[in-house]
Amino acid sequence: MKLITFTNKGIYCPQGKFYIDPWRPVDLAVITHGHADHARWGMKKYLCHHFTKPILKKRIAEDIECQTLQYGEVLNINGVKLSLHPAGHIIGSAQIRLEYKGYVSVISGDYKVQDDGLSTPFELVKCNEFVTESTFGLPIYNWLEVDDLNKRMQSWVLRNQENQKTSVFIGYSLGKAQRVMKAVEGIGKIHVHYSIGKLNQAFEEVGIQLPDYEVPDFRENIKHVAGDIVIVPPALLDSNVIKKIPDAATAICSGWMQVRGARRWRSADAGFAMSDHADWKGLLQAIKATEAEIVHVTHGQTEVFSKYLNEIGIKSDVVETLYGDDDEEETEKEIIKD
Repeated sequence: MKLITFTNKGIYCPQGKFYIDPWRPVDLAVITHGHADHARWGMKKYLCHHFTKPILKKRIAEDIECQTLQYGEVLNINGVKLSLHPAGHIIGSAQIRLEYKGYVSVISGDYKVQDDGLSTPFELVKCNEFVTESTFGLPIYNWLEVDDLNKRMQSWVLRNQENQKTSVFIGYSLGKAQRVMKAVEGIGKIHVHYSIGKLNQAFEEVGIQLPDYEVPDFRENIKHVAGDIVIVPPALLDSNVIKKIPDAATAICSGWMQVRGARRWRSADAGFAMSDHADWKGLLQAIKATEAEIVHVTHGQTEVFSKYLNEIGIKSDVVETLYGDDDEEETEKEIIKD
């Protein structure tokens, strides 16, 4: 049975007549999460988790038509039973489970199996067919436990405070920035860029409590942030905004920091391998638990990862999509221009 197909508009369910994370305008778009490479402008109607709706309205438009579901709630669309299950990627992120005549397909979107303390933890879902990402699908990617990573970030901030430095973290506005805020909560005053403050509102609207923070106007004098903690998006790396921050010590927060430091850190003083994607072990753990008969691998280390799955006895193929981690950096630039 073919419950999903891969088209030039996105992943399509012909029985249900809807798309999952399409990249071209369609009538009904089921959205896995709020990052811009998965949730795009121009859909006639959106369907997503309750927590994702305020993110879409802030990123796409306030007047979009958007239906929401809770995790586990079942919606029947043209005979296809559709439900959302936690993906652990960012708040509201969901795996899409489709069931038709007893056959089950799951489209994971982006996911991680680590519990970051903000997102609803990843749920293992058994299925016949699984669509997985592979952003960090190489054995070299293995994340620290969240508590260990947080302690390293806290130690870095405390050392900066001893040296009268301002700790500047660089991370995506949606997901990473809020994790950094939680990691350094209670050890210093937190300031965030406008683009982060805008998305923090989406967290707060659904009842998620974030640490206290301020949103300074970086167009004005910002000497008052000296010695504190400042969080800005990647698009501002090496910009005049960071140069205005007094006595800044900078740190990039990204999974790429684990092995691509020398090139990616550029002028940064530190790097922390923080990711909202599954690492090598996490990908394999999730895929094996699905017990899927076929695994479709999208964006990331597709060829290598799919080949490995076949070698260990899990039938797999590579499918082309337009999702990708780098697209978020372009999105950051769009938000900052707002």
